[in-house]
Amino acid sequence: MTELFSNTLATLPLLPGVYLFKDKRGTVLYIGKAKELKKRVSSYFQKQRTDWKVNALLQETAGIDYIVTKTETDALLLEADLVKKYQPKYNVLLKSGDPFLYLVLTAETIPTLKVVRLKKEKGRYFGPFIHKQQVRKVHEYLTQTFRLYRCNRSIAQGCLEYHIGICAGTCLADFNPADYLVRLELAIQVLEQNRKAFLKKIEREIKKHTETLAFEKARNLHDYALSIDTIFNTLKTRFAPERYTTDILITALSQAPEQYQHIATELQKVFDLPCAPSTIDCFDISHFQSNAIVGSCVRFTDGIPDKNAFRRFKIKTLTTQNDYAALFEIVQRRYKDPLEKPDLVLIDGGKGQIFSETYPEGYGLDETSAIGKLLIYLRNYAHHFAINYHRTVRSKGTYDRKIHDRKPGTHK
Repeated sequence: MTELFSNTLATLPLLPGVYLFKDKRGTVLYIGKAKELKKRVSSYFQKQRTDWKVNALLQETAGIDYIVTKTETDALLLEADLVKKYQPKYNVLLKSGDPFLYLVLTAETIPTLKVVRLKKEKGRYFGPFIHKQQVRKVHEYLTQTFRLYRCNRSIAQGCLEYHIGICAGTCLADFNPADYLVRLELAIQVLEQNRKAFLKKIEREIKKHTETLAFEKARNLHDYALSIDTIFNTLKTRFAPERYTTDILITALSQAPEQYQHIATELQKVFDLPCAPSTIDCFDISHFQSNAIVGSCVRFTDGIPDKNAFRRFKIKTLTTQNDYAALFEIVQRRYKDPLEKPDLVLIDGGKGQIFSETYPEGYGLDETSAIGKLLIYLRNYAHHFAINYHRTVRSKGTYDRKIHDRKPGTHK
């Protein structure tokens, strides 16, 4: 294993997330999900590998990126979203079409509960879901239990499905739309109500069918229970890919070593640095009407986010908004240990804040250049990181200025 991969594996957390293998040009070769990123990615580098596809993947790989997610289900859904976006050549599944399914309550005069792949028609959507078989089983269970199925036939006396208690019978002259809407609302409540209570209800039905030797019905209910449990877990996750927008942007930006070295050399020339910068820190401040003032510092090492070196700060010396003073405070606190200093410091600001001695009036960045993209994304990442921490502090309703500087995830 190369030193590059050893360093990458050392920084991987034991958290759920998505990992991306890239070639030397930064092209995504493979995307995977993991319950624990460190363990899953490390498994690719075990000495005895017999899978030729894995060997071929590792031969092409020049770097590995990752995105930490809130849950394992989020990782599964984000993986599908990214595979669709990047179309990696080593991903066989989820490569074409929409990887998700949705349950939708249509916005018709007589609504229908349907399974769809795309959010094209108007209605109330539940999802997205990646477990397609389970979604269809849940739909089958709800339509049969609450008699929601609507066939396309028009039979005066009702179709066979109607007489065996499945079809809603909308073609009948005495069809009652109000009764149908009540049943439909009950089905929707299934997707919204208490998960444990609903599963207990199914368990009671399974027991009843087992006691009467109706084993087929009991087995079907058991399958429905497993599927509905999966759907409840996904709904509880409330997956939203935009939650990971900044991480995705940073992952897209992360360069292979050869590419970053070129950018670092340009940075050295432009800013007259003593060496090509390997480590770059970026600071930002966040607050709301001078309340809960916090700061952030993110570090990139060789173009890759070094999340173990990220820091969050609660401002101790200010009670009113003063971004300059707040930045002065957190920069001092970040570098109390001289060994923590990076090769380059970037501060999100403007005139009145910090400029370099080489460019006392500032330096205009070309947003389309490699340097511009790198520094702008660094700025955006630090801004996103600060805002997230600020929201966390505000949501707790307290602000303790005595809390020391903390790594991400360690605030109290």
